Amino acid sequence: MKKVLSIILGGGAGTRLYPLTKVRAKPAVSLAGKYRLIDIPVSNCINSEIYKIYVLTQFNSASLNRHIARTYNFSGLIDGFVEVLAAQKTSANTEWFQGTADAVRQYLWLMKEWDIDEYLILSGDHLYRMDYRHFVQHHRDTGADITLSLVPIDEKRASSFGLVKIDNNGRVIDFSEKPKGDALKEMAVDTTVLGLSPEQAKKTPYIASMGIYVFKKEVLEKLLEENSEQTDFGKEVIPAYADKYNVQAYLFKDYWEDIGTIEAFYDANLALTMQPQPPFSFYDETAPIYTRPRYLPPTKLLNCNVTESIIGEGCILKECQISHSVLGIRSRVEANCKIEDSLLMGADFYEPFAERQSGLQNGNVPVGIGAGSTIRRAIIDKNARIGRKVLILNKDRVEEADRESEGFYIKNGIVVVLKNAMIPDDTVI
Repeated sequence: MKKVLSIILGGGAGTRLYPLTKVRAKPAVSLAGKYRLIDIPVSNCINSEIYKIYVLTQFNSASLNRHIARTYNFSGLIDGFVEVLAAQKTSANTEWFQGTADAVRQYLWLMKEWDIDEYLILSGDHLYRMDYRHFVQHHRDTGADITLSLVPIDEKRASSFGLVKIDNNGRVIDFSEKPKGDALKEMAVDTTVLGLSPEQAKKTPYIASMGIYVFKKEVLEKLLEENSEQTDFGKEVIPAYADKYNVQAYLFKDYWEDIGTIEAFYDANLALTMQPQPPFSFYDETAPIYTRPRYLPPTKLLNCNVTESIIGEGCILKECQISHSVLGIRSRVEANCKIEDSLLMGADFYEPFAERQSGLQNGNVPVGIGAGSTIRRAIIDKNARIGRKVLILNKDRVEEADRESEGFYIKNGIVVVLKNAMIPDDTVI
């Protein structure tokens, strides 16, 4: 894998994940109480012995830069790096990144300096575990110019993805970007050709692109240099040249989830609490997911009732009920609180005891969840201050609401409290 260079696409403004992306890049959004989205593809690369990794990003990249710098410092024994390349205007490129392909094109001058055979293009907002060595080896064995990683998918979700058709030799012969209606039905295929059983093929009659590609070095460079008007890999570059190049399919049969929306992000996090076996596990010793070591103290639970939940390090929970929820690092929940079906991202710091006490006496709201509050089906971003006897329930089942001036949004019926927001005592949402 020394001849492979990995490029992780950090995505655009992250509008589908807003307001979680208000002050951070999409790959820097917290995951599972202690990780960040970027840790998934970077860890997959490290576990696959791919150590040359660029992360391309354009929006709010400060926290992402900080996380990568503090987390991924390879020793001198490994010839590798994880480096953020942010969009910049130069005399040669006077525009910001216009799409996935344009982002790579603008830094192609840097990447061409490496003595490699393949470029591995990855996305920064997916949850999955893959050994890229098998992916790259399949690319080499089939003599492919471009290889796409694909997953079988059901009709309900198919219209949200780019779909492909393949021939009996595994070559990609047709593309359709997020088709609907009759166009969707035309993309149905017999997925038994991918090795699925007839029963599985009936449930998943479509083949979706994961947005993960392997390119031969010279092929990617030629396509990007000769076609500067094409800005996106999935929509333009690959479909335009499928008939001129050997574009092969690689079937990925394990769990994969695109968590680029609030609803998908919420569902993927809470799915981690499932018993007996969640769809994705962070407890695989053979392929660990890495993140920044923080050296936090153990979590303290004082007479709490916790069921089907994940609790990060350094939390303090007092006489509360937690069910089917994920609590991030340094979360603080006071007495008589109920947290149900919710994701609390925790905090970046501890408030000193004296500061918390004086704040309470002066009518201020400390970081964390105040006494007597109930939170249900919500995402509470980092450093949020939830007052005492606050009810976050969305009883009226509002689907969408922009209440940023009050410190929260509602997306897909999920209440999202902003980072650093303050919700006063006795508030009802």
